[in-house]
This record gives sequence, structure tokens and C-alpha cells, in this order.
Amino acid sequence: MLDKIEFYYFSPTGGTKKAGQIFCEGFAKETVFRDLSVQGAEAAQTESEWIVVAAPVFGGRIPGVVTEKLKKLHGEGKKAVTLAVYGNRAYEDALLELNQTLEGQGFRVEASAALIAQHSMAPEVAKGRPDEQDRKEILDFAENVLDKIKEGSGTPVKAPGNIPYKAAMNMPAAPVSLPSCTGCGTCEKACPTGAIVMKDGTAAADLEKCILCMACTAACPEHARVLPPPLSERMEQMLGALKDVRRENEFFL
Repeated sequence: MLDKIEFYYFSPTGGTKKAGQIFCEGFAKETVFRDLSVQGAEAAQTESEWIVVAAPVFGGRIPGVVTEKLKKLHGEGKKAVTLAVYGNRAYEDALLELNQTLEGQGFRVEASAALIAQHSMAPEVAKGRPDEQDRKEILDFAENVLDKIKEGSGTPVKAPGNIPYKAAMNMPAAPVSLPSCTGCGTCEKACPTGAIVMKDGTAAADLEKCILCMACTAACPEHARVLPPPLSERMEQMLGALKDVRRENEFFL
């Protein structure tokens, strides 16, 4: 195992962090956590020789807020493992985009994976993942990456995807509050993009800033933050057939 790594992650509902943390457990003795989901926080500059970067897939792409933060890092030849985490539909151009973003900042991407986690907008899809089977596969992958390091293989990884990337997801919508909302403001603090403002005890969302990451729904202590019914119905129509499908993790060395 490596002695120390830094783990950069954007994980509004926890699934991306969970998947990435499993990898880090098998990859290094010590992990420094760098949460890119914190509203207004910049990505701390890398101190270790190795980093792990995990980002969620939104409509086949990496969220723009993530790439913006990563583009402020200085790789200077340091090495990276990238993880694109998606909710059982498809990751499309996301992993390639993540890799090219880091390469553009001077990092050398040595290994990549497309991992499954419970869908943030349709939690019945890939429910409970990453599960124990996923954990074993991810830890095996960490061991394989360590073997590649020992062997001294200097071959950069090649991730699937298309150039130009597919168009970024654009849904002018945001979660809404149920009558059970207490106006505590937890959602406002949890929103990575600052899209929520409390007004007279009510959470008002800026549709232009909201990226439908679902951080507010995951953070709400009263479970009073939900997708608007028309969007929820649309998600059911789009993703309902995936409830009984088990997509496999994919690994690239």
C-alpha cells in the first residue's frame, strides 16, 4: 500500500464518497479527504504524489462545478486514479472528461474506474450500492493498481468516451419543500452551488444555479425536500426499467 494519498470527491448524497473511500482503504495507509461538495470551497492544492478523484455522473458528464474546481489544481507530473460514479444508467463521456481535465492540469492518470452507486434521483435504482460484491471488486482493483505501480508500468490509462463530449444535462428544475419543512436552513448550507436561499423560513431555489445534485434532499432532517412531482414521474419513466438491472463496475489500467 502507499503511505499517503489525497482523495478529492464531489458527493452530494454520499454514494460517490462511499465508492471512492473503499478504493482508498485498499490503496493507502493514510487518506486525506478533500471534499469538493462544500459550498464556496476551493480545492486544496495537492501535497501527495498520488491523488484519487471521484466524481458523480450527471447525464453522461461530470458536473461543471467539479471540473471548475479541478482546473485550479496543479498536478506538476503527480499521479492520479480517477473514479466516475453513476447510478446504473450509463457513464458515457464522464470518465474521459474527468481524465482529460486532470491531464490538462498536469496530472498523469494511471488507472480509472466507472463505479455504480445508488441513483440520487431514483433511489430504487442500484439501491444499496456499492454493496459487498462491489466492495470486493473495488478492493481487488486497488490491489491491481498497486501491482501496476510495483511493476513500474508507465502506460497512461485510456478511458472510453467521445470527443466532443455529449451536451451537458440541462433540466431547469429544482427540489421543492413539503409542508413539513421547518425552515431550519440545513438545505441552504448543504447546497454545493449556493442555489438555495432561505426567505421567511422558506427555501427558495435558483433554477439557474441548481444542478439537481440532490444534496438538499439528502441533508434535510425532516425529509421535506423532494423532486417536484412532474420531474419525479419523468425519472420513473426514464429509469424505472433499471430497478432490476445490475450494471457491472468497469476498471481500466
